[in-house]
Amino acid sequence: MLPMTNPTTHSQTQQAILAGGCFWCTEAVLKDVRGVQKIESGYIGGHTPNPDYRSVCSGQTGHAEAVRVTFDPAQVSYKDLLGLFFATHDPTTLNRQGADTGTQYRSAVFPQTPEQEAQTREVIADLTAQNVFGQPIVTTVEPASEFFVAEDYHQDYYANNPRQPYCAAVIAPKVAKMRQYYADRLRA
Repeated sequence: MLPMTNPTTHSQTQQAILAGGCFWCTEAVLKDVRGVQKIESGYIGGHTPNPDYRSVCSGQTGHAEAVRVTFDPAQVSYKDLLGLFFATHDPTTLNRQGADTGTQYRSAVFPQTPEQEAQTREVIADLTAQNVFGQPIVTTVEPASEFFVAEDYHQDYYANNPRQPYCAAVIAPKVAKMRQYYADRLRA
């Protein structure tokens, strides 16, 4: 994977919007990263106004399940968030994460600034050049659009439902991987 960078010295918060398949997974693995101040699960990248979970799951809205991460770049850089994002989902499967299939489960990044877009493309190019995944990365870099916050019961889903079968079978191993390999990036 990519080496971690030194965070910047300014501390104005920024946002990153990342879609790594199931938003419950992405939220759970990034939630405890030092510098992450807030994570909201939601929907982005579609054509239907005011999507909800049922409509997004139909695959007809064009939206992806995503998280909006508010972070302090003095503690964690955007590139570091991207590195963690790529390390904790499969960016080589088109419109799929595990058993979840459909465009709503695509791997995508929605840069909020031209700098984020450039950094996203650089990270993807670096991971591709290193052949980190052994297969082509299919993560899309999509234009920023309106982010719709998901229903309340999707927020902190893993924390609130750790014994739910999906959480135990799919999310828990990702959280464990994060804690094992990236412990130095987590809050104490």
